[in-house]
Amino acid sequence: MRRVLVTGMSGTGKSSVVDALAERGHRAVDADYGGLSHLVAVPGDELTGVGAGRDWVWREDRIERLLATDDGDLLFLAGCAPNQGKFYPRFDHVILLTAPAEVIARRLATRTTNPYGRRPDQLARTLELKRTVEPLLRRGADLEIETTLPLDEVVAAILRHVRPSGALPYGGSDSSWSGDHVG
Repeated sequence: MRRVLVTGMSGTGKSSVVDALAERGHRAVDADYGGLSHLVAVPGDELTGVGAGRDWVWREDRIERLLATDDGDLLFLAGCAPNQGKFYPRFDHVILLTAPAEVIARRLATRTTNPYGRRPDQLARTLELKRTVEPLLRRGADLEIETTLPLDEVVAAILRHVRPSGALPYGGSDSSWSGDHVG
Protein backbone atom coordinates (compact mmCIF):
# COMPACT_ATOMS: atom_id res chain seq x y z
CA MET A 1 0.00 0.00 0.00
CA ARG A 2 1.22 3.46 -0.86
CA ARG A 3 0.71 6.07 1.83
CA VAL A 4 0.14 9.72 0.99
CA LEU A 5 0.12 12.65 3.41
CA VAL A 6 -1.95 15.64 2.34
CA THR A 7 -0.90 18.54 4.55
CA GLY A 8 -1.19 22.31 4.77
CA MET A 9 -2.43 25.12 6.95
CA SER A 10 -6.01 25.44 8.14
CA GLY A 11 -8.22 26.63 5.30
CA THR A 12 -6.16 25.20 2.45
CA GLY A 13 -8.71 22.50 1.61
CA LYS A 14 -7.40 19.32 3.24
CA SER A 15 -10.84 18.18 4.41
CA SER A 16 -12.43 18.93 1.04
CA VAL A 17 -9.69 16.98 -0.74
CA VAL A 18 -9.93 13.99 1.58
CA ASP A 19 -13.73 13.94 1.17
CA ALA A 20 -13.38 14.08 -2.63
CA LEU A 21 -10.84 11.25 -2.62
CA ALA A 22 -13.16 9.14 -0.46
CA GLU A 23 -16.05 9.85 -2.82
CA ARG A 24 -13.88 8.43 -5.62
CA GLY A 25 -13.44 5.19 -3.69
CA HIS A 26 -10.05 5.78 -2.09
CA ARG A 27 -9.24 5.15 1.53
CA ALA A 28 -8.95 8.74 2.74
CA VAL A 29 -8.73 9.73 6.40
CA ASP A 30 -8.82 13.16 8.07
CA ALA A 31 -6.47 13.13 11.06
CA ASP A 32 -8.64 15.71 12.83
CA TYR A 33 -11.35 13.12 13.40
CA GLY A 34 -11.78 9.57 14.64
CA GLY A 35 -9.57 10.05 17.68
CA LEU A 36 -6.40 10.39 15.59
CA SER A 37 -5.52 13.77 17.16
CA HIS A 38 -5.90 15.37 20.56
CA LEU A 39 -5.11 18.50 22.56
CA VAL A 40 -1.91 18.49 24.60
CA ALA A 41 -0.24 20.98 26.93
CA VAL A 42 2.76 22.85 25.49
CA PRO A 43 4.90 25.74 26.76
CA GLY A 44 2.77 28.89 26.91
CA ASP A 45 5.08 30.91 24.67
CA GLU A 46 5.06 28.34 21.84
CA LEU A 47 3.16 29.42 18.71
CA THR A 48 0.45 26.85 18.06
CA GLY A 49 -2.64 26.61 15.92
CA VAL A 50 -4.86 26.33 19.00
CA GLY A 51 -3.64 28.93 21.48
CA ALA A 52 -1.29 29.56 24.34
CA GLY A 53 -0.41 26.50 26.36
CA ARG A 54 -2.04 23.87 24.14
CA ASP A 55 -1.77 22.33 20.71
CA TRP A 56 -3.54 19.81 18.48
CA VAL A 57 -1.22 16.86 17.77
CA TRP A 58 -1.46 13.43 16.24
CA ARG A 59 -1.93 10.49 18.58
CA GLU A 60 1.21 8.71 17.57
CA ASP A 61 0.08 5.20 18.50
CA ARG A 62 -3.11 5.55 16.45
CA ILE A 63 -1.37 7.11 13.45
CA GLU A 64 1.20 4.30 13.62
CA ARG A 65 -1.57 1.68 13.56
CA LEU A 66 -3.29 3.40 10.65
CA LEU A 67 -0.07 3.55 8.63
CA ALA A 68 0.68 -0.10 9.44
CA THR A 69 -2.51 -1.29 7.71
CA ASP A 70 -2.17 -2.82 4.29
CA ASP A 71 -5.71 -3.13 3.00
CA GLY A 72 -5.71 -1.38 -0.34
CA ASP A 73 -3.69 0.32 -3.03
CA LEU A 74 -3.58 3.82 -1.54
CA LEU A 75 -4.10 5.44 1.84
CA PHE A 76 -4.51 9.21 1.97
CA LEU A 77 -4.07 10.88 5.36
CA ALA A 78 -4.93 14.57 5.59
CA GLY A 79 -3.69 16.68 8.45
CA CYS A 80 -1.17 19.09 9.84
CA ALA A 81 0.36 18.67 13.29
CA PRO A 82 3.67 19.53 14.90
CA ASN A 83 4.57 15.84 15.27
CA GLN A 84 3.78 14.78 11.68
CA GLY A 85 7.45 14.89 10.66
CA LYS A 86 8.09 11.82 12.79
CA PHE A 87 6.01 9.87 10.26
CA TYR A 88 7.47 11.26 7.02
CA PRO A 89 9.59 8.12 6.43
CA ARG A 90 6.35 6.10 6.39
CA PHE A 91 4.83 8.13 3.53
CA ASP A 92 5.50 7.50 -0.13
CA HIS A 93 4.35 11.03 -0.95
CA VAL A 94 3.89 14.26 0.99
CA ILE A 95 1.62 16.75 -0.75
CA LEU A 96 1.39 20.33 0.45
CA LEU A 97 -1.82 22.25 -0.19
CA THR A 98 -1.38 26.03 -0.18
CA ALA A 99 -3.54 29.08 -0.73
CA PRO A 100 -3.01 32.83 -0.54
CA ALA A 101 -3.63 34.39 2.88
CA GLU A 102 -6.77 36.21 1.70
CA VAL A 103 -8.26 32.93 0.41
CA ILE A 104 -7.49 31.18 3.69
CA ALA A 105 -9.09 34.05 5.64
CA ARG A 106 -12.25 33.89 3.51
CA ARG A 107 -12.50 30.10 3.79
CA LEU A 108 -12.03 30.10 7.56
CA ALA A 109 -14.66 32.81 7.98
CA THR A 110 -17.27 30.99 5.89
CA ARG A 111 -16.70 27.26 6.36
CA THR A 112 -19.48 25.28 7.96
CA THR A 113 -17.75 21.98 8.72
CA ASN A 114 -15.33 23.26 11.37
CA PRO A 115 -15.64 26.35 13.59
CA TYR A 116 -11.87 26.86 13.87
CA GLY A 117 -10.58 30.07 12.34
CA ARG A 118 -13.59 32.34 12.71
CA ARG A 119 -12.24 34.23 15.70
CA PRO A 120 -9.68 36.98 14.96
CA ASP A 121 -7.04 35.39 17.22
CA GLN A 122 -7.43 32.04 15.43
CA LEU A 123 -7.12 33.67 12.02
CA ALA A 124 -4.04 35.60 13.15
CA ARG A 125 -2.43 32.37 14.43
CA THR A 126 -3.22 30.56 11.18
CA LEU A 127 -1.69 33.32 9.07
CA GLU A 128 1.40 33.43 11.30
CA LEU A 129 1.77 29.66 10.97
CA LYS A 130 1.42 30.06 7.19
CA ARG A 131 4.34 32.48 7.31
CA THR A 132 6.52 30.40 9.66
CA VAL A 133 5.52 26.74 9.33
CA GLU A 134 4.43 26.46 5.70
CA PRO A 135 8.03 26.95 4.45
CA LEU A 136 9.05 23.98 6.63
CA LEU A 137 6.23 21.88 5.19
CA ARG A 138 7.29 22.93 1.70
CA ARG A 139 10.78 21.51 2.27
CA GLY A 140 9.34 18.09 3.13
CA ALA A 141 6.80 17.96 0.29
CA ASP A 142 7.30 16.31 -3.07
CA LEU A 143 4.31 18.13 -4.60
CA GLU A 144 2.76 21.52 -3.84
CA ILE A 145 -0.67 22.45 -5.12
CA GLU A 146 -2.30 25.85 -4.81
CA THR A 147 -5.92 25.17 -3.95
CA THR A 148 -7.35 28.16 -5.73
CA LEU A 149 -7.77 25.64 -8.55
CA PRO A 150 -11.16 23.89 -8.71
CA LEU A 151 -11.38 20.94 -6.32
CA ASP A 152 -11.62 18.39 -9.17
CA GLU A 153 -8.36 19.72 -10.61
CA VAL A 154 -6.61 19.55 -7.24
CA VAL A 155 -7.73 15.94 -6.77
CA ALA A 156 -6.75 15.03 -10.34
CA ALA A 157 -3.27 16.49 -9.81
CA ILE A 158 -2.86 14.49 -6.62
CA LEU A 159 -3.96 11.27 -8.28
CA ARG A 160 -1.65 11.82 -11.26
CA HIS A 161 1.23 12.33 -8.87
CA VAL A 162 0.66 9.25 -6.72
CA ARG A 163 -0.56 6.72 -9.28
CA PRO A 164 2.02 4.44 -10.79
CA SER A 165 2.39 5.07 -14.51
CA GLY A 166 -0.34 3.31 -16.43
CA ALA A 167 -2.58 2.70 -13.42
CA LEU A 168 -6.27 3.36 -13.78
CA PRO A 169 -7.45 6.64 -12.24
CA TYR A 170 -9.41 6.60 -8.99
CA GLY A 171 -8.45 2.99 -8.40
CA GLY A 172 -10.74 1.65 -11.11
CA SER A 173 -12.24 2.29 -14.51
CA ASP A 174 -14.03 5.57 -13.91
CA SER A 175 -15.11 6.60 -17.39
CA SER A 176 -15.56 10.22 -16.27
CA TRP A 177 -11.80 10.65 -15.95
CA SER A 178 -10.42 12.69 -18.80
CA GLY A 179 -6.80 12.95 -17.69
CA ASP A 180 -6.68 16.45 -19.14
CA HIS A 181 -6.86 18.40 -15.88
CA VAL A 182 -4.12 20.88 -15.08
CA GLY A 183 -2.53 20.52 -11.64
